[in-house]
Amino acid sequence: MKAVTWQGKRDVRVEEVPDPRIEEPTDAVIRITSSGLCGSDLHLYEVLTPFMTPGDILGHEPMGIVEEVGAAVPDLSVGDRVVVPFQIACGNCWMCITGLPTQCETTQVTSEGMGAALFGYTRLYGAVPGAQAEYLRVPQAQFGPVKVPEGPPDDRFVYLSDVLPTAWQAVSYADVPEGGSVAVLGLGPIGDMACRVAQVRGAGRVFGVDLVTDRLRRARGVETFDIRSFDSEKELVQAIRDETDGRGPDAVIDAVGTEAHGSAAARMVQNASALLPRKLSGPLAERFSVDRLAALHTAIELVRRGGTISLSGVYGGMADPLPMLTMFDKQIQLRMGQANVRRWVDEILPYLTDEDPLGVDGFATHHVPLSDAPRAYETFQKKQDGTVKVLMRP
Repeated sequence: MKAVTWQGKRDVRVEEVPDPRIEEPTDAVIRITSSGLCGSDLHLYEVLTPFMTPGDILGHEPMGIVEEVGAAVPDLSVGDRVVVPFQIACGNCWMCITGLPTQCETTQVTSEGMGAALFGYTRLYGAVPGAQAEYLRVPQAQFGPVKVPEGPPDDRFVYLSDVLPTAWQAVSYADVPEGGSVAVLGLGPIGDMACRVAQVRGAGRVFGVDLVTDRLRRARGVETFDIRSFDSEKELVQAIRDETDGRGPDAVIDAVGTEAHGSAAARMVQNASALLPRKLSGPLAERFSVDRLAALHTAIELVRRGGTISLSGVYGGMADPLPMLTMFDKQIQLRMGQANVRRWVDEILPYLTDEDPLGVDGFATHHVPLSDAPRAYETFQKKQDGTVKVLMRP
């Protein structure tokens, strides 16, 4: 089959790889009909290269049709239309039952000290072949796949794999009071969807912050702030505070993560690490890696005292300095983590109706064939051609 493979920093290729097959009774194999390109895939494209191996198959946002089913998967049948969550979880362990499938005790990558295995996301998360491909082996298929009805196009449901539950959890963790205010830093796919989710869940005011014109224009019903219009972070923070009686918003969602603009020194360290031989860069990254923390520092400064910061952007640093005095003094609540997809699916499904209140049908900016993946990665990483959300079709 054809699949998108990682070959090095900013080097992805579409290659022929072996077809997946049933390996365990709890496996299924699906024929992929749509697969998303995620902002966190870009971290693999540039920053997290020490944890990648040439030939790794990328992607973690798939939906498709069931082709084969293992003997221990009673609720799936050949021909079912399914969305596959990006994490691999059993559904039966204490963590899964508690609503934390990202910490699944069956699939935890204990050799790396990490949580549940993820599709297409570095050796830290199990080096499981990803979903930007024609076919996908789905472990723990007795729990993971979400069956969806025939009829509507893939765009209606594909975001259940990652975008929707990640945005939903970001808003849930932000704990925005009814009629309250929330600022969303970064209006890429997750930040954009988090703004939409916050609005349908009762936020009174939603502030969106970015520096890409296309993203600012696309934000629906959001009071937008263009970072480029301000001379400093303090000016941006003050402008939003002025809209909230001088206190700052009740909550801030950081949907940017480790590749924030305005973190020149950390960017230099990340780039230097990515150029080292893998035998050196991997151990160094595990112990001394740093993030570009401009977005998180803005969130800490911006949120009102006693407010909540919700991190949905991916961070990977092991030696990040944080302003603990400020965080303690402001009594900030901080919540974070990979989205627990199956925990939120039942809450999200009622919004995937004919009325489409979240605008999922028009959410993708680009639909491309799998063969165009290298170009899609490049334009998304460079924020060119209005690229916000890409769906690949094998």
